[in-house]
Amino acid sequence: MEIVLVAVILIFVFIYNNTIDDKKFIRDNKKYFEVLREEDYNFLLYARYGDDVDPDVLFQKRITYAIITIFIFMFLFLDSLNLLNIVLACVVGFLIFKMPYQRLKKYYKQHLHEIDVMLPYYLKSLEILVQHYTVPVAIGKSINDAPDIFKPGLRELIEKINSGDSSINPYMDFANEYPVRDSMRMMRLLYRLGIGGQEKKQERLLMFSKTVSSLQAKARETKYRERLNHMEQQTMIMLIVTGVGVMVIILSSMLTMLG
Repeated sequence: MEIVLVAVILIFVFIYNNTIDDKKFIRDNKKYFEVLREEDYNFLLYARYGDDVDPDVLFQKRITYAIITIFIFMFLFLDSLNLLNIVLACVVGFLIFKMPYQRLKKYYKQHLHEIDVMLPYYLKSLEILVQHYTVPVAIGKSINDAPDIFKPGLRELIEKINSGDSSINPYMDFANEYPVRDSMRMMRLLYRLGIGGQEKKQERLLMFSKTVSSLQAKARETKYRERLNHMEQQTMIMLIVTGVGVMVIILSSMLTMLG
């Protein structure tokens, strides 16, 4: 155990003093490590922390912590180092590498309900812009004022459209990234809104507007129901606490009288 502690301290000292340049090692082997990067990792980071986060820096930290973990476990098995122990050390290192990604996935899934409520209000603001601009231009102009969690998906959507993809696929990819109520339907309507002549645009814009208004009404109903449920829960807790308090007082009084 003492050897392991000394080894860990030495590794951190060497890294701190740049005797061991972990960043250089990762840069030199970047093409190999990039294979481990999850397809939605950058998206999840932007959704969680906003635009200021640097995915490359955080990915390098994941690699560094995983490698350090592997070395620590190999030191633990130094006296009986064999293939099985090496594999076990690599498995533990891989789990350490995956933990931040799993936390991001968990956060995103927990906030899908929040996305469900915010999407209709974002689409309403987009509807106003679509009346004056083409759909891709309207989406581009809406990004700065969009909720932070939508920004990475919207940027990816615009990049695909600007790269020449005029199919429905960029819109469907956005809907898949935000798999909430009616997101698929709304993206189909938005795509159709961007094709066809002016007469068809007005007709489709009217349909889009009605659908957005319907979604907004559902979102308001959901918010109202959640607020009502919260108030009912608070009332129930207050009644239970009051009832228990009254019972405690009555029991205390009875015990005092008996005593």
